[in-house]
Amino acid sequence: MIQLRGVEIAGTGHYLPEKILTNEYFEKIVDTTDEWITSRTGMKKRHVVVEGENNSDIAVKAAQNALDMAGLKAQDIDMILFATVTPDMVFPATACLVQNKLGCRTIPALDFEVACSGFVYGLSMGYNFIASGAYNTILVIGSEVLTRITDYTDRNTCVLFGDGAGAVILRPSEKNKILGYHLGSDGGEAKILYQPAGGSAMLASHETVDRHDHSIRMAGQEVFRIAVNRMIEGLDTACKNAGLTPSDLDFIIPHQANTRIMQAVRKFAKLNPEQLIVTIEEHANTSSSTIPIALDMSVRSGKIKRGNLIGITAFGGGLTWGGAVFEF
Repeated sequence: MIQLRGVEIAGTGHYLPEKILTNEYFEKIVDTTDEWITSRTGMKKRHVVVEGENNSDIAVKAAQNALDMAGLKAQDIDMILFATVTPDMVFPATACLVQNKLGCRTIPALDFEVACSGFVYGLSMGYNFIASGAYNTILVIGSEVLTRITDYTDRNTCVLFGDGAGAVILRPSEKNKILGYHLGSDGGEAKILYQPAGGSAMLASHETVDRHDHSIRMAGQEVFRIAVNRMIEGLDTACKNAGLTPSDLDFIIPHQANTRIMQAVRKFAKLNPEQLIVTIEEHANTSSSTIPIALDMSVRSGKIKRGNLIGITAFGGGLTWGGAVFEF
């Protein structure tokens, strides 16, 4: 039997583009108000890449911040796992572009596409690669430029999305600190949250552009209902797999999509309001990167400290969902 090694998060990092769109901007272009957006989502602003700034660029900045915290160099990385639904191009993988821009060795680097659940999936995969002894140092990135697939004529979705990148460095540890995880999917509900065009099933044309088929489509009420249940499932099952209950956690970091969803998860976990990490007002929904962004913000502010037990949970297009528990 293979003896599994311990794994820990050695460093965290994030990056948000400098350009900002506030709620007041959306008051000018669609029928909405700051009060409506804030009360229903918790969002105040979202960061936006500018022309010439791509997903790989912001991912590299988040990765470098994580490397610096871990006291490592790009040459120390053995593998890159990159979660995104907004790659620089269909191929090559954006992870390969990051490998080159960071100055890594010729290591394995791959993209995977599970939308907002991406970081939970990436953490789980990275854990297994290191625990099995296959690799020693893995860079896990969640990075998105969702504003480039947002329809700014759709008042129901255009206020929700922003751009940003988050990253962690995983390393072997004498004590295992990645304690449990749970992953799931349901392709039968794919079309309540998806991007119709851009893949091989619907190629780009004048018609697809005119119909905004290259933008995010979302059935908001259905997504809200399923997200609450699946994010609770992800957290609860991950805790059970770790031999814990949600009330054992010091903090939870849900995917930052909506404050009402996050509060529902907190109440299920029977945690105090201050144990819920909420950063959504700073960056809105950045899909796969919200959890690592929120984690890094909380670590650098001193709220999350070494030894804290953290639960994360997410839900996204696919449908996909997942949860994980770790000691920071």
